[in-house]
Amino acid sequence: MADQKLLEKYAELALKTGVNLQKDQALVINSSIEGADFTRIVAKKAYDLGAKNVHINWTDDELTLLKFQYASEGVLTDIPEWQVAKHLDFAEDGAALLAIRSTNPDLLKDIDPGKVAKANKASGEAMKEFRQYTMNDRIPWSIISIPTGDWAQKIFPDKSKEDAIESLWDQIFKIVRVDQEDPVSAWDQHNNTLKKARNFLNKKSYKALVFKSEGTDIRFELPEGHIWKGGAAQTPNGNAFNPNMPTEEVFTVPHKYKVDGKVTATKPLVYGGNMIDGFTLTFKEGKVVDFEAEQGYETLKHLLETDEGATRLGELALVPHASPISQSGLIFYNTLFDENASCHIALGKAYPTNLEGGSDMDEEALDKHGVNDSLTHVDFMIGSADLDIDGETSDGSTEPVFRKGAWAIDFNE
Repeated sequence: MADQKLLEKYAELALKTGVNLQKDQALVINSSIEGADFTRIVAKKAYDLGAKNVHINWTDDELTLLKFQYASEGVLTDIPEWQVAKHLDFAEDGAALLAIRSTNPDLLKDIDPGKVAKANKASGEAMKEFRQYTMNDRIPWSIISIPTGDWAQKIFPDKSKEDAIESLWDQIFKIVRVDQEDPVSAWDQHNNTLKKARNFLNKKSYKALVFKSEGTDIRFELPEGHIWKGGAAQTPNGNAFNPNMPTEEVFTVPHKYKVDGKVTATKPLVYGGNMIDGFTLTFKEGKVVDFEAEQGYETLKHLLETDEGATRLGELALVPHASPISQSGLIFYNTLFDENASCHIALGKAYPTNLEGGSDMDEEALDKHGVNDSLTHVDFMIGSADLDIDGETSDGSTEPVFRKGAWAIDFNE
């Protein structure tokens, strides 16, 4: 186990900056039993901060694997109504949601990808109403990660389980600024930096962004009224929270019908307990019309077959190659970390909050504005040290946004 003082600081950061827990607010925590000790620290801190209730949804990798190995497809795709109702009940009460992720990236590598895809789709359909609360920032939510043995040894394969876990704790503490004297204050400063970037981009209101690097040449048109976000978000009552910790990105919504070109992933994607690597996607009029993968082809195929929206994009995010996660030189095999090392895009559902008035629109209205809908939302990385990005203005001219993986604009202009 890591240093107790740092664990306490991490728990406090997750509650104060992550979900910004309020007095008399309920907290729901999704956590693995392997992280029980840290979860108990978070629960104790939450009650100290005035939480009226702390409810834990426990998961266990070994039991999850056993279920996929032995349960019928009918069982895997039958999501109990009580489970859905429980989540909706907490959401309607305005609870905060904290996910403590620590899953083995290779957990389901020997399971039929089609079986996993059907289970994921069934879960997405069942939880669709609940996801409206998080995708529209109606409740505060945040995702953090803690080490487990399998995950840590995936990153540090030459180390013993104990040493790998210790090394991963060190990396996490550094990346989420827990190693600093006042992590909450450090995050306030970081959020202000991201705010400058998104304010600049919102002022520019580019018509499109063009990405070019080795294996990537693609144009993303942006909907009229698109909004760049990043760092802290806000609930309708004005309470700020950080959905992802770490985060180094500013992001918006690409037009679902106006993306053309080819992208090559620059990092592996772990999806449904399986690895997808060495893959490319070709888009025409916003839709994936061709794809290749050196590893995980069937998993990628099933992802794209989730629904029509899974073949289109819901997010476009900018992250400089010099981000702390990128500079660590590690591949984390965890999207929460790897996406913040690199510019990335997401297949599937868009955040309605990335469009002016989007949170108040129904699916038909969002579609007319070019905002994608899907049961899934899967980020994958396309940034690199040689990525150039140009912004197209409304008058048809272009100007540099990224050069060689770094910002080419001055946020203080």
